[in-house]
Amino acid sequence: MLSRIADSLFWLNRYMERAEGLLRVTSTNYILSLDKDVNTHLSWKPVLEMFTYADDEKIAEIEDNSNAALQLLITDVTNQNSLKVILNRARENARGVQDHITKEVWEHVNHMYHLVNQPDLAAKLNSYEALEVIDNFGKNSLLFTGVTDTTMPRGSGWSFMNLGKLIERCTQTIEITDKQYKSIGYDPGNSSDILRWRSLLLSLSGYELHLKTYRAADFNKDVLHQVLINQHFTRSVIYSLSRINKYLEDVVKENRVSGNDSLQLFFGRLYSRVKYVDIETLKGVILQQFLEEVRHDLLEFSKRLAQNFFSYS
Repeated sequence: MLSRIADSLFWLNRYMERAEGLLRVTSTNYILSLDKDVNTHLSWKPVLEMFTYADDEKIAEIEDNSNAALQLLITDVTNQNSLKVILNRARENARGVQDHITKEVWEHVNHMYHLVNQPDLAAKLNSYEALEVIDNFGKNSLLFTGVTDTTMPRGSGWSFMNLGKLIERCTQTIEITDKQYKSIGYDPGNSSDILRWRSLLLSLSGYELHLKTYRAADFNKDVLHQVLINQHFTRSVIYSLSRINKYLEDVVKENRVSGNDSLQLFFGRLYSRVKYVDIETLKGVILQQFLEEVRHDLLEFSKRLAQNFFSYS
């Protein structure tokens, strides 16, 4: 497969996964913000830090203003991580590889592009329709995943698409987890209740699974277990890494290039580090460093993957 094609397929799915994550976090925060009496500690600051490049002064100015936060996260083209910018970039990548994706995938990306470029979108987000608009985008993001899964052929293109998606998903899980545990000083022993973790779990679509799986009241440790090493949770770090490992093996088999061995060795170290971690040791500075180092190594792996297979790198 041509490196340009592989690159575009990788970034098409990475951008679409980023859009889905942004929408899930935004929807969760918006819904919880409607009940200020219960969620008194809630602000938009963690979301804005993840999905914007706003400075501390700008974030402090709008962190308690849902309308301003929504505009920056969804429609503001000066924010390079806004939904509008992300979907525009996804469409650019899809347009360049129309011969390598199905008609249904192209049509759905194009549909979401037109949705986010509606002239009255900003006005709707500033009205009672805001939640309905966010939910509609979220449903369309899930539909994209379904359309892609059921129509795309299983070849090198599919493998590169999944590598993009899973690297993005894993990165987001680490970042959201880091934001939440930072708020309790990275101390899983700190007493807390499930309400503190609703935002994190709902942002990762893991709240229902948590209630069904974990019966103890040790919420801090149980949540950490779920988001890091629960193999059955599709947004856990270990699940994403296990799928990356699978698609990396497929890509290496189908694309024989000189850097394959060193790339697999680098990823193998990262995968093993998470797979065999003793979660009881993750507390305080050790937990903070673990999250920082896993995120750093994942981004380094993404960079090396690009250097290995995409000619521009």
